[in-house]
Amino acid sequence: MLDNLATLGGQAPQILGAPRLVDTEHGPATAFDGQQDGLIVPVLPLAGAEHFTMEMFFCPAPGGEREQRVLHLQEDGSESRALIETRVADEAHWFLDTCIWSGPARHTLYAEASLHPFGPWYHVALVHAGAQMRHYVDGRQELSAAMPFEPFSVGKTSLGVRLNRVSWFRGIIRAVCFTPRVLSPASFELRA
Repeated sequence: MLDNLATLGGQAPQILGAPRLVDTEHGPATAFDGQQDGLIVPVLPLAGAEHFTMEMFFCPAPGGEREQRVLHLQEDGSESRALIETRVADEAHWFLDTCIWSGPARHTLYAEASLHPFGPWYHVALVHAGAQMRHYVDGRQELSAAMPFEPFSVGKTSLGVRLNRVSWFRGIIRAVCFTPRVLSPASFELRA
């Protein structure tokens, strides 16, 4: 849960800008302004996992940059990474963009045909199973692709911005969850 900026997953995050705790209908969460607010955590929670599920419960807000890196995990000293991103389609809609880079293999799931209105809360998930990646919005699979994968080693995680401090997220994040195995929509860990 992003209900405490002092510690995330047992780690003290580096705070960029001034993300703020807010009360929502789902409980406390963290709001990001889309310009300078972010959190960097000095761990890569999926290090060593051969398969994984990354989940997030969030509420994107209109008015931000077209490309927004919401959740970014990256291995130290390499380009290997996993990202959950949003793209602003127009004033009223966004769509999900997920990416995995693993050694020389790289693939992006760019769901520009699956638009979602700003305003509601959403559950999103990126799953890597065997040699395939899939992403979901509210339990419905939008896209999948073949993607070989080598487990990540140690690294870092950022929320609200990419680790290199570009593409800031505008909206609210209530929770993120990292599971070192494949989960189906029926067994996703995060719930409203």
